[in-house]
Amino acid sequence: MPFIRSISGIRATIEDSFSEEIIKNYVLGFISYLPPGPITLGRDGRPSGTYIEKIITDTITSYGRDVYNLGIVPTPTIQLFVEKTDSAGGIAITASHNPAQWNGMKFINNNGVFLDKEENNKFWEIVDNGSFTLPGISNKKNKIQYENGIDKHINSILELPIFTDTDSKEKLIIRNFKVIVDAVNASGSIAVPKLLEKLGCDIIPLYCDGTGIFPHTPEPLPENLTELAKAVKNHNADIGIAVDPDADRLVLIDEKGIPVFEEYTIVLAVEAVLGSRKLFKTNDSSVVINYSTTRAVEDIALKYNAKCYRSAVGEINVVKKMKETKAIIGGEGSGGVILPICHYGRDSLVGIALVLYLMITSNQKLSQIVKSLPHYEMKKYKKQFTGSIETIINALLKEFPNGTPNFEDGIKIEFEKSWLQLRVSNTEPIVRIIAESPAKAETEVLLKRAINCL
Repeated sequence: MPFIRSISGIRATIEDSFSEEIIKNYVLGFISYLPPGPITLGRDGRPSGTYIEKIITDTITSYGRDVYNLGIVPTPTIQLFVEKTDSAGGIAITASHNPAQWNGMKFINNNGVFLDKEENNKFWEIVDNGSFTLPGISNKKNKIQYENGIDKHINSILELPIFTDTDSKEKLIIRNFKVIVDAVNASGSIAVPKLLEKLGCDIIPLYCDGTGIFPHTPEPLPENLTELAKAVKNHNADIGIAVDPDADRLVLIDEKGIPVFEEYTIVLAVEAVLGSRKLFKTNDSSVVINYSTTRAVEDIALKYNAKCYRSAVGEINVVKKMKETKAIIGGEGSGGVILPICHYGRDSLVGIALVLYLMITSNQKLSQIVKSLPHYEMKKYKKQFTGSIETIINALLKEFPNGTPNFEDGIKIEFEKSWLQLRVSNTEPIVRIIAESPAKAETEVLLKRAINCL
């Protein structure tokens, strides 16, 4: 089974590709790479994370570093904690949306963001060459300090101006939205309900036991959320909330039990922020999304006379572009929302707060808000793949000679009101093809023509 190393960290199958030696080598390389200081650690709840956590903490403390152990927490909680404390960096033990037989490690720098391409190259060179710069193993027992990162995370969200400078929190408490939560029994099991409780919601947990044992395929896609959709209808709930195992992605179910396409999480969040941008006390209202995200975000930005920039897929790529453009909000169409005023990381809890704020201030049901947004039809296709995609790219260029190609992330070919993209995944051994247009039939034709080039 594969071992994947990318800008999103490392991921592997536990039984045959994620040995103790590999874990130790990456931890030693990370210690060598980081500046002095404690290292923050958290995990997404998978049972295998307990074993990995022990290897990491023993390795870190043996070589003279303290550990802030946050336990089972969302990855954005780890990022925020690193950013707001004296941490030299952080490690999130997670394989994100990958199935249960996988686990992995995401590496966070002392600014609370993932390592970028240049940082990863330096880090990987240390690991690959075994050029660790470490003190000898210490007889001194360094501290493993257990911290409450979730409260720190939630408090930072409650301090956003949409709550402190308006009466929206009070209105939410009075309204008492009924919410069903599917956290796939992983890291969002405590954090998501706790935030919702602070916002006055009546919470019905569906899969929030924190065991890390997934009740269904963990990627929050409509086909994996049928029980959540049924629960929303059966309980007459206002909204259903689904997060992936490390809770950096958010997907919604409307009050009718209909899944809101994952791309529209960021569309809703951008609408909430740009529609209230005076609260954020900034003249710069640009937005950053990746090349795979729906054009609906561009339409929302245009509506508010804001600029919309794009980056390659990958959270750190979006974050770098956001910092460069001083963007007020950004994210990815997979359900990731990044709000810099809180912290620079994809954050399902931030996304939840923005969507509830939009619902209470618009006095509309979620289905009504979604219906009012720009509409496009997007189709996504993936296939097992390893190797070079250059041959496929050349075939696509021949198939679509009238489009405008962009090669920043695989290939994206744009037309007047539609586009398609082919790229190799950062997190799985697959190739992805995405097509989008205003009409379902047109999108299906685009996708079919692209698939025929494989």
